[in-house]
Amino acid sequence: MAREFQRGHKAKVSDLTAGTDLYVGVQIGGPGLTFDISCFGLDANEQLSDDRYFVFFNQPKSPEESIQLLGPQSGDTESFRVTLDRVPANIHKLSFTATLDGAGQMSQVGPGYIRVVAGGEEVVRYSFTGAEFSTERAVMLGDFYLKDVWRFAAVGQGFDGGLEALLKNFGGEVLEEEPAAPQQPEPQGATPGFAPPPQVAAPAPQFGAPAQPAPSFGAPVPAPAPAPAAPQHYAPPPQGSTPPPPSPSPQIHAAPTIAAPMHLVPGTVPPPAPAPYGQPPQQPPYGQPPQQPQFGRQPAPVPGQVPPPGAPAPYGQPAPYGQPAPYGQPQGMPQGGGGLHAAIQMYKELPTGQRWTSQNKQLVRVDLGAGGQPVLARQGSMVMYQGKVDFGYKGAGFAGRIVGNATGQEMQLMRCSGRGQVFLAENSAYLHPIELQGDGICVSAEHVLAFDESLQYEVRRIEGHGIPGGALFTMLFQGTGTVVVMTHGTPVVLPVTPTTFADSDAIVAWSAASQVIVSSQVRLRRNAYPGHSGESVNLQFRGAPGNFIVVQPYEV
Repeated sequence: MAREFQRGHKAKVSDLTAGTDLYVGVQIGGPGLTFDISCFGLDANEQLSDDRYFVFFNQPKSPEESIQLLGPQSGDTESFRVTLDRVPANIHKLSFTATLDGAGQMSQVGPGYIRVVAGGEEVVRYSFTGAEFSTERAVMLGDFYLKDVWRFAAVGQGFDGGLEALLKNFGGEVLEEEPAAPQQPEPQGATPGFAPPPQVAAPAPQFGAPAQPAPSFGAPVPAPAPAPAAPQHYAPPPQGSTPPPPSPSPQIHAAPTIAAPMHLVPGTVPPPAPAPYGQPPQQPPYGQPPQQPQFGRQPAPVPGQVPPPGAPAPYGQPAPYGQPAPYGQPQGMPQGGGGLHAAIQMYKELPTGQRWTSQNKQLVRVDLGAGGQPVLARQGSMVMYQGKVDFGYKGAGFAGRIVGNATGQEMQLMRCSGRGQVFLAENSAYLHPIELQGDGICVSAEHVLAFDESLQYEVRRIEGHGIPGGALFTMLFQGTGTVVVMTHGTPVVLPVTPTTFADSDAIVAWSAASQVIVSSQVRLRRNAYPGHSGESVNLQFRGAPGNFIVVQPYEV
């Protein structure tokens, strides 16, 4: 059975099939839309340094025929034959693209797909619809790329600028129209002129094309016509020269969106965020000095303190672009009246230039380009990403298998690497990035969302009668980096005293130096009576001054 990929999914080709002689089919269409489907053979820098590896209708194969354009067949709008073991060593990626020829945009396309067939059997398919796109006119559908071994990735990202932007992204050049320039005859041995794809009466069984006949709804074969202007004007960089850097595209592989620059008066420091609307300023936890912030929250302002001019508004109550709200006007009300831009202004992405940024209470962004270290995140927690990000799924190792065997819920992690920004969330839980600087913290395993791979971590087992599964598993994080903790609601941080107890279902985290003791109160009934909390299992914490626990207002 073919594996169904979604955008961003990747896998080794050897995990999909043992063959290297593959059939690639693309199905794409829409009312009144015409598409050009091509394959770019790119070098190690993802540049088209050799124009002979731009395979399209006017150049249907590469020099050694490792990439061949076959034409419409078996229900596919366009198809290719790819022989991976014949691809030359200087080609590191094969990118399959679709560009609009004429008016329209990708949001108008109907259901389509890119699929890989080996030995007559479909092994992987990435399906898409126009709902995944907006104003793009060129999209990269899927890639074969060489990273130790050949791999396949479902891409599904594109460019508003169409073929011109696509060519520039791959290091090509588009020449301006010159009406007076005479057409030069083709020299002997140059790239052939227009030639239709090779006519294939039946699928070639030796490389595993699909065995079904082409259905009637396949894209019609276009009538002979002059070659479109865009492919004729493509001018790759000269042989042996360094390809020009690609023009940055606002759609993918870009820096985070800037909602509004924060203009500060020189010499001033932005004040901390105020307490939420309708709540008094937060007081420091019991037993801690006033300057220590609460867990996962910014310090509260000093009562009566007036923010300096130019200070940014707190999250959810943005001032107009680059300006503080005027006196007497609510901060959440944008100036300049209504409109779409004003309505969405408060939800814009928050740029900080830091590695970890809380976009709101339930969404966090990590910038993989800052620090260059990969991130380990709970599998399925990625809600969006920008840039060239590689997601590698992995288990949590031996410790992860222990958690899985004992509780029935193995913590599966995905490794996020590359250059870009990844947005993480999990079931609308409150998220709290905690930065460690050589210290340590214990976090209940089910409350861990993500953490820097640079952190050292291990699983600790707390055994006790009455605990579901027979034990409570926590993860000890140490070193330098950030761990993102999830809670249901706003947590509270309490200092550890000789009489500090917490429900095992409500505990979230505690300082690594704290001692944990299981306090079981096993009764025939769970009904509370005077002197009994009604909870079957409590955890007692002991430790020197400075230790703490984190509890959420919710029982798992």
